[in-house]
Amino acid sequence: MNPVVRFAPSPTGKLHIGNIRTALYNWFFAKKYKGRFILRLDDTDKVRSTHEFSESILEDLQWLGIIPDSIEKQSERVSVYDGVIDRLKSHGWLYACYESPDEIECLRNRLIARGLPPIYDRSSLKISNEDHANLLAQGKESHWRFLLPNFEVSPFEPKRTEIYWNDLIRGPQRIDLASISDPILVRCDGTYLYTLPSVVDDIDMGLTHIIRGRDHVTNTAAQIALFNVLDANIPAFGHHNLLVDSSGEGFSKRKGALSIQTLRKNGYEPMAVSSLACLIGTSQSVHVYENLSQLSDVFDPQKISCSDAKLDIFDLGKLSQKILSRLSYADVRSRLVASHSDLGESFWNSVRPNLKIFSDVIQWRDVVNGNFIPRIFSNDEIEFLKFSAFLLSDEVWDSYVWKRWTDLLKIRTGRKGRSLFMPLRQAITGQDSGPEMASLLLLIGKDRTIRRLLLL
Repeated sequence: MNPVVRFAPSPTGKLHIGNIRTALYNWFFAKKYKGRFILRLDDTDKVRSTHEFSESILEDLQWLGIIPDSIEKQSERVSVYDGVIDRLKSHGWLYACYESPDEIECLRNRLIARGLPPIYDRSSLKISNEDHANLLAQGKESHWRFLLPNFEVSPFEPKRTEIYWNDLIRGPQRIDLASISDPILVRCDGTYLYTLPSVVDDIDMGLTHIIRGRDHVTNTAAQIALFNVLDANIPAFGHHNLLVDSSGEGFSKRKGALSIQTLRKNGYEPMAVSSLACLIGTSQSVHVYENLSQLSDVFDPQKISCSDAKLDIFDLGKLSQKILSRLSYADVRSRLVASHSDLGESFWNSVRPNLKIFSDVIQWRDVVNGNFIPRIFSNDEIEFLKFSAFLLSDEVWDSYVWKRWTDLLKIRTGRKGRSLFMPLRQAITGQDSGPEMASLLLLIGKDRTIRRLLLL
């Protein structure tokens, strides 16, 4: 059977590099085994889900080269979820609860203070039909919990009930349903939380494999229980490790940390993002690949570590730099035009070894054109620069001018090394380092170079 997988982001914020890790793993799994990749927008949160975030998700995936086989929206399937809820209620698998979020939190805190696990006590199951009616008459709104099948006779006497699966990444997993609370499936306002729509969609869309972050491991036990109650086939599950920042904190769409949109706008290369997101936190070395097909070939769920992986933006810059250094002028001409930085093939060949991200090309465009803040020099350096300009005025302007000129300056001034080259570079480019001066001089031109040496 060819696998069917899904990437199911909620359009409540911008995708970050951790989200893309999940998308890539599912994409690679589908492509490797000739399966289908579904993009499912979990947009049941009417308050925070927006059309703009949905469009941003599609743009991010397209930029990376991930093309879904189909796109689904949970907001278009609410009637399906309503039907399943009615079915669960009729069989006694859902029960109404009236505690407010504050009351639930107080209950959790009391249990923790007593050294007990913070598991909901199912007290709402004891409410009579008459009391339910009275609560509703008083304007109380109910949320609905899924009664986990962790008991034989009385739900108030749960027993150890293990949910087992052989995780594609983490190996054998066991979670006791008696150790977790009955999950809330429906909010007081009638909207759905993650669990029920996810399971219903996984069933209806024929999911065979679910690959997601390790933060969903506990959810998996409750979801498998729901699969069983709905008499459905259970997909294979795989839970990969998470990415954390340099301080050890996880990424969040709400914070916008390392959002794909920001990385794209800052000029990072898509294959640098994909290569790092896929390979960091695995037993494989982080190597930049030319395309997703190559990266897919080396993808192996068995090589993903169980420990979270620390991601440093500096590493992303190094990978982008490697990619940029390989690109020809023909590869990037349209991007140079778009950034108003197309100064020709010689310009690109000169600056590309010094680019960490593509947007750095703007800095060197400005250097060539003279749009930079002049440096401040000592009186001795000013005299040296003026003398350098005098010697340069008689030079033939060819690819060897830099060497002839600086060799002559060594003889005439006695300067060498940093004392010779640094003032020249600073006066001509405004920078302490950068592309080879021999190539930059040809781009800047003789007149502009001399004017800069004279600090005009």
